[in-house]
Amino acid sequence: MGRYDDEVTGLAAPLTDPGDLDVLMDRVGAARVVMLGEATHGTHEFYTWRAAITRRLIEEKGFSFVAVEGDWPDCDRVDRSVRCRSDAPADPRAALASFERWPTWMWANEEIVDFTRWLRAHNAQRDEPARVGFHGLDVYSLWESLHEILVYLREHDPEQVPAALAAYRCFQPYDEDPQQYALATRLVPNSCENEVVDLLAALRERAATDGAGRFGAWQNAEVVAGAERYYRAMVRGGRESWNVRDRHMDDTLDRLLTHYGPGAKAVVWAHNTHVGDARATDMVDAGEVNIGQLARERHGVDQVVLVGFATHRGTVVAGDAWGAPMRVMTMPPGRRHSLEDALHATAPPEALFVFPRDDRPDLLTDELDHRAVGVVYHPERESWGNYVATVLGDRYDALCWVDQSQAVRPLHIRPASLAEPESYPSGV
Repeated sequence: MGRYDDEVTGLAAPLTDPGDLDVLMDRVGAARVVMLGEATHGTHEFYTWRAAITRRLIEEKGFSFVAVEGDWPDCDRVDRSVRCRSDAPADPRAALASFERWPTWMWANEEIVDFTRWLRAHNAQRDEPARVGFHGLDVYSLWESLHEILVYLREHDPEQVPAALAAYRCFQPYDEDPQQYALATRLVPNSCENEVVDLLAALRERAATDGAGRFGAWQNAEVVAGAERYYRAMVRGGRESWNVRDRHMDDTLDRLLTHYGPGAKAVVWAHNTHVGDARATDMVDAGEVNIGQLARERHGVDQVVLVGFATHRGTVVAGDAWGAPMRVMTMPPGRRHSLEDALHATAPPEALFVFPRDDRPDLLTDELDHRAVGVVYHPERESWGNYVATVLGDRYDALCWVDQSQAVRPLHIRPASLAEPESYPSGV
């Protein structure tokens, strides 16, 4: 028998259908933020179980929006569709098919099509102010966000167009390549920071009172500001770019909660490395923070529920390098003495673990390696890479387990931009 076999047996509840999520709904209680992770960006079961949990949170607990590790402009097209806007496609699949940034399969996949179609049908039965949104938290869409700002201001606020054009023209010489811009700022002590700050101040001033359209323009300006900081930090090296990105996502989540009003509740979908509290991992040794940690600090531990996901083996969609063609890869069994190895020995094929707050067994307090697969994946490195040292009970409040998983089903879209750099670890 393995060291943790009895503990796994005592904690694991078989997970076969959405009715088995009752114990997790009880743990959520009146929490304001629920974050749902994933051990990979390309596993079918992670998407379908996140969708099942989210449906129950929306239907039973009145959650207000879903915020994902995706770009604001792309997700805004999906948001307009699921909220039944007249200027958006009637089928969210059309909005998802417009995702062009690599890795497209993260959100342009059949699993997300199924969820967003359900969300649109749910919203169609509700008055417009009560409809549930779908938003992107990430920082990468510098040029797309600048373009969206210009389009909006030219139609709704021509007085602010000069500030937007100043920012756009400052970035323009770099041919929509953020790494060119970042490298240039390293060599020459000039940047577009002042232009971006001026644009942000102009949009922020009016956003609180001028409705959803103005909020979207403000958020795009925040993306431009965050992206400018992110790329400058990236070329300096070190881990600061990771922190810039996760702080941007945390701030975006807070803006969305404020925008939706008192009593708003958020579901977040992102990789485990963003969702699980960084202080319970070896990320803390590198000085890194993440949105799970920041949400607990901002809202309080009782108002935030963090759910990790794990799998022992199967298939996954990923790429050999940043920008490489996506393909289905075989994910080998979890390495010896890892969390995945311990759960494989005893847990049901699919299981839910909701962690007790007190009297925790060793499984939850020992440090164990926990697999983290990004959009760039090399299975042959499993013996020494692709794992994060984790104290499970401190990193999450609950864990969804799938012993043998299968690859997500992508919409086959040719990516248009490969400029963004790989994020640690391996594109998460």
